[in-house]
Amino acid sequence: MSMMYKFFPVFMFFLTSFSPIEHKITPTKAIAAASTKSDFEMKAESIYSHLNANNFSLPNLQSFAEGLEGFYSLKEKGLIKRDILTLVDFSLSSNVKRLWVIDLTTNTILYNSLVAHGRNTGDEFANSFSNSPESFKSSLGFYATGEIYNGKHGASLKLDGLEKGVNDSARERAVVMHGADYVAESFIKSNHRLGRSLGCPAIPVALTKEIINTIKGKSCLFIYHPSRSHKAIAKFVS
Repeated sequence: MSMMYKFFPVFMFFLTSFSPIEHKITPTKAIAAASTKSDFEMKAESIYSHLNANNFSLPNLQSFAEGLEGFYSLKEKGLIKRDILTLVDFSLSSNVKRLWVIDLTTNTILYNSLVAHGRNTGDEFANSFSNSPESFKSSLGFYATGEIYNGKHGASLKLDGLEKGVNDSARERAVVMHGADYVAESFIKSNHRLGRSLGCPAIPVALTKEIINTIKGKSCLFIYHPSRSHKAIAKFVS
């Protein structure tokens, strides 16, 4: 046998030993990292899943989670004092009950109500917002509830906007929570949409005293719309 044939197997072994090998990498860790929820997200989902609906509908999880995140931040900063979260979801039609008052001490929904947006914010749906006086638009974001007073709409609740440049003109604009006759199922039937305010989150007359007495005195009001995410907590008024 020639020397060439003697060394041929050795040569092939040497060559294949160093040839490139295709590795199939399953990105299990990458997928797990991307899908892992934060501690807060898991906490928010847990609270949400244990809410006592009290025969009311539940709010959307996204709006609830963002409201809850802001609530904790405001409570820590001392800008709100009470464990009440009032959530208004302006992503929904004005023809449905899109305001929730939630007692976070007992995780119970206390009220679920119709609520109006500003006349220049939209017709049936809210889609344009402002912090400017005379805009007749609603303002989004976080508020601290203030004191009750008697105004042209009767008992009304003053609101302090807590986000700079977003809603901090609420007092100047006289944006308050009050009752209004145009916030009613009968108005929807006659006009195919709820009535609109000058920028105030107006509620049904029959529920006004109950709701404003429940949420007065530095509880948290959050007006949500998906056009503005509050995942990164805004610059709150100090």
